[in-house]
Amino acid sequence: MSENKKYTDTGIEIKKAYSENDVPETGNQPPGTYPFTRGIQPDMYRGKLWTMRQYAGFSTAEESNKRYHYLLSQGVMGLSVAFDLPTQIGYDSDHSLAEGEVGKVGVAICSLQDMENLFRGIKLEEVSTSMTINATAFILLSLYVALAKKQGADLKKISGTIQNDILKEYAARGTYIYPPKPSMRIITDIFEWCSNELPRWNTISISGYHIREAGSTAVQEIAFTLSNGKAYVKAALDKGLDINIFGKRLSFFFNAHNNLFEEVAKFRAARKMWAKIMKDFGATEEKAMMLRFHTQTGGSTLTAQQPLNNISRVTIQTLAAVLGGTQSLHTNGYDEALSLPSEEAVRIALRTQQITAYESGVADTADPLGGSYFIESLTYEVENKAWELIEKIDAMGGSVPAIESNFIQNEIARSAYEYQVKIETGEKIIVGLNKFQTEDHKTIPLLKVDDKIRQVQIEKLKALRNNRDHAKCDNILQQINDKAVSGENLIPSVIEAVENDCTLGEIADELRGVFGEYK
Repeated sequence: MSENKKYTDTGIEIKKAYSENDVPETGNQPPGTYPFTRGIQPDMYRGKLWTMRQYAGFSTAEESNKRYHYLLSQGVMGLSVAFDLPTQIGYDSDHSLAEGEVGKVGVAICSLQDMENLFRGIKLEEVSTSMTINATAFILLSLYVALAKKQGADLKKISGTIQNDILKEYAARGTYIYPPKPSMRIITDIFEWCSNELPRWNTISISGYHIREAGSTAVQEIAFTLSNGKAYVKAALDKGLDINIFGKRLSFFFNAHNNLFEEVAKFRAARKMWAKIMKDFGATEEKAMMLRFHTQTGGSTLTAQQPLNNISRVTIQTLAAVLGGTQSLHTNGYDEALSLPSEEAVRIALRTQQITAYESGVADTADPLGGSYFIESLTYEVENKAWELIEKIDAMGGSVPAIESNFIQNEIARSAYEYQVKIETGEKIIVGLNKFQTEDHKTIPLLKVDDKIRQVQIEKLKALRNNRDHAKCDNILQQINDKAVSGENLIPSVIEAVENDCTLGEIADELRGVFGEYK
């Protein structure tokens, strides 16, 4: 690329200056009106600030519970649960494949007893909980519902989100269990059950975050995410569900990177595009056309070198998310390129959100960058490039065939490679990594998870299995098997199973026997 030219990270050329001649005909609809380019609420954060979350979960349920109480005392508005890898791929802590991974990248949850310990002293009716879980989302949701019932909560008041986005697992992240078709069937079971029993629950968080973490551009992030969204909507419509009901409970999860203006344009374009997609599918109610999204600052943008620089990166990304109109936000700790975040790093990350909300003035008006020649032009460019990609995927038959043919994976890999080459050659400057390095290697205290916690979990599982009704457990697991074969909704039987102390691994294994595993 020529030296006197400038480009966004996606490769969109940036002019030296913009004027009204660069602004496309936008119709200039106010915030809160279709197609919601400028935000889903007329007054945005003047009416209600975004939900401030901090993603947390490590070691045992008891340890994570202490962190949740600390976060709530510091002003978080909603909890966000990270699960360890065995929990994510349907293995109990005592499974041979769980060795070395228990409690490492999140909390280990095997049973209703673990769930009770995770939320001890926290009323589920009073807190919104987001759970980053996909292949086993139906089991974690069932555990959450079983705990809410045990607490005597009104299920109609329970609010939160399960990620439940399996398509991006095949394309970018890898924590899948079952093949795509049965996985999609489980997801529509969740849509159907929640629309009747858990009306305030977001049944899916269609995730661009991990697509971006795997190396995609901003344009690919929204194109692939919205394509996946189309596949979920189509599956729900094929099942006979009402788009104006389930459409209101769809949510999205995006990444925020450092190219401030491109990120703001990305969020604005995504809202406009989703509104059109849902309208074309037949949605008539505005709430079913609104793209509501959670944002997390970019984990892949953090450097292990000069880690305190990451505080500045997270601040820029926080501004991008808020200026772009997010509904919910998690800010990363400055030490996350090195370890799980320490308590100090978590506090600084949360304070970054609070300072942005209460001191910066960016929350005082809706869509503060709307009308900027540059932002309006960039929104238009990002949107057009994303539509081009979506049209390619549609021509293949949608996201599922595009993933099965490796098109999406290959596109992400190519972008990741090209970006890395720019860093290696110095064309893309990363402060402290390939420029402005220092010899000062000041160590910062890191949070470490003790390997002994696997033994603690194994002992708990042994006690649980010794004290339950085995015949009843076998009977309920057989019911799950029968429903998996017949096509009947699985969720009521999975809730009954966890209420009778069947474990996450046992339920996941029962369905492995019916659906097989995706290789």
